[in-house]
Amino acid sequence: MALHPPAHPDPSSPCGPAGLPGFVAPHPVRPPAPVAVDWAAVQEWLGTRLPEDYRLLAERYGPVDFGDFLWIHVPCADTRFDYGDWLRATHREARIARRALPRDERPAVHPEPGGLLAWGTSRAGDDLFWDTSASDDPDAWTVVVRHTDGVPGNGLLPWHRYDLTLTGYLRHTVREGWEAPSPPGPLIGPLPGTVARTAFLGTARPWTPPAPIEPRLSPAERTIALESGTGLDALRLLTPPPTRPRLGDGGWERLAEQLGVGLPGEYRRVMELYGAGCWSGWLRFRDPLRTHAPRFTAFVEEVLEAYESLREGHAEWYPLAVFPAPGGFLPFADSIDGDYLGWLTEGDDPDAWPLIFWPRHADQGPPLERGLVDTLLAWQRGRFATPGLCSFDEEDDPVEYAHFACWDDDEESPSP
Repeated sequence: MALHPPAHPDPSSPCGPAGLPGFVAPHPVRPPAPVAVDWAAVQEWLGTRLPEDYRLLAERYGPVDFGDFLWIHVPCADTRFDYGDWLRATHREARIARRALPRDERPAVHPEPGGLLAWGTSRAGDDLFWDTSASDDPDAWTVVVRHTDGVPGNGLLPWHRYDLTLTGYLRHTVREGWEAPSPPGPLIGPLPGTVARTAFLGTARPWTPPAPIEPRLSPAERTIALESGTGLDALRLLTPPPTRPRLGDGGWERLAEQLGVGLPGEYRRVMELYGAGCWSGWLRFRDPLRTHAPRFTAFVEEVLEAYESLREGHAEWYPLAVFPAPGGFLPFADSIDGDYLGWLTEGDDPDAWPLIFWPRHADQGPPLERGLVDTLLAWQRGRFATPGLCSFDEEDDPVEYAHFACWDDDEESPSP
């Protein structure tokens, strides 16, 4: 693995797992507490054995906040954490981040053979891994850190490999100052040698590896969903709709009266199939027929009031007219990041209105070239991007990441 090379041998080699308690003490206020781990099941799910010092640390302390700075994650679950989900998300981020390195220096990432395997993170957002290519013996795996702010002396590249095992790395963070000879690379710390129960895992329970999941789509269905299918049939295959879509307790005619205009038929068909909810955890469609607060018309009014307020100070950045002006922007969906999707209400035929995306963190772009169904389908296939639009990564499987979550009947739509 062609990352920044180690600068110092592992000083903890004679220490081993038994030395770990020698520089660690339980936190006086939040003492650690172990969580039972079925190591055979966990290691079978991972496809590899894990280092003995890590297993001993987990068995003795459970999930810990080490030195008030490093979270060492062990197989457990809580309302805000799932070990398998955390590994999956951390490894995905690592695969994306490694593209900043020259191609021949990009590390493999688990579950690739010899890939980096995550074991912790820091309060600064650094991710900590084992380099499983370092040895066939997990007890000899060394630490790789993806530093959020880069590594001084390493051209500010974020990746750094340390010739230290987990125990060695932790022991070097617990010090009064820099040692002589200098430690192997820009280490985190000095940290206090305390282990505390991770605050957001106060009720952590044993974690069970997920059972293998059969593919949701057959090869032929995948081809239709990702390649050859069109329209709502392809969209519903790729992104299954709920059994009971949530629209609200009113009707389209009443909404048209309130807005002073009917809405496009394509939008009505999408809503009657999917209803209100969130697409791929990011794009939120409101309840259009809701007759009690928060109403769809209130959402429209608040968004347009905000847009006009912004345009007063920076008209060059906010070039759209707003509904009900001719060709004005009429929003119907928003993102969790504060972006908005709507129409330009040009002409008397709503079915001819072009879509427009108002990005929060990018310049205003032109109207979209596709209609709503084709736009959603292209986006869920990972083939559509516009400035500000949250898109899948090129290595993501759209069948896995394309999804729609319907809001429950007793769940209020989010505020604009």
